[in-house]
Amino acid sequence: MKRRDKHNYYLDIAQTVLKRGTCLRRNYGAIIVKNDEIIATGYTGAPRRRKNCIDIGVCRREQLSIPRGERYELCRSVHAEANCIISASRNDMLGSTMYLTGIDVKTESIIEDASSCAMCKRLIINSGIDKLVIRNTADNYTVVEVQSWVDNDETLENVFGY
Repeated sequence: MKRRDKHNYYLDIAQTVLKRGTCLRRNYGAIIVKNDEIIATGYTGAPRRRKNCIDIGVCRREQLSIPRGERYELCRSVHAEANCIISASRNDMLGSTMYLTGIDVKTESIIEDASSCAMCKRLIINSGIDKLVIRNTADNYTVVEVQSWVDNDETLENVFGY
């Protein structure tokens, strides 16, 4: 029997976490790990005490045919990354790794080109997380150095002439 590598082990756990997600389009699971200890978990869902999309049976963004990656302010859900960060102390997150995986709810397939939205990137940067490991397939993943988001600040493009 071949032993599962650490990144896929933690991505498998994140994939289990996403099963609690309540989005009708895409569900994500995230976990924060430091020194081989899980610090926090998070999944996609409406804020506490609000009804989830699966409860009301409607996705506003889908009703409006809004493409993936746009107009998140119209979404009821808090993203998995944000929910994960909310559940941890910053001191515990300093130097940690976040693992992220997502599925398309309708097809139940892994989202191969998953990435954090601009707001979640800012939260990840401020939390002190060093790396983000994103599942692409059941066995393949991408490792993102969070410092690259600081060094290549897309929010400055075409705004300040940089």
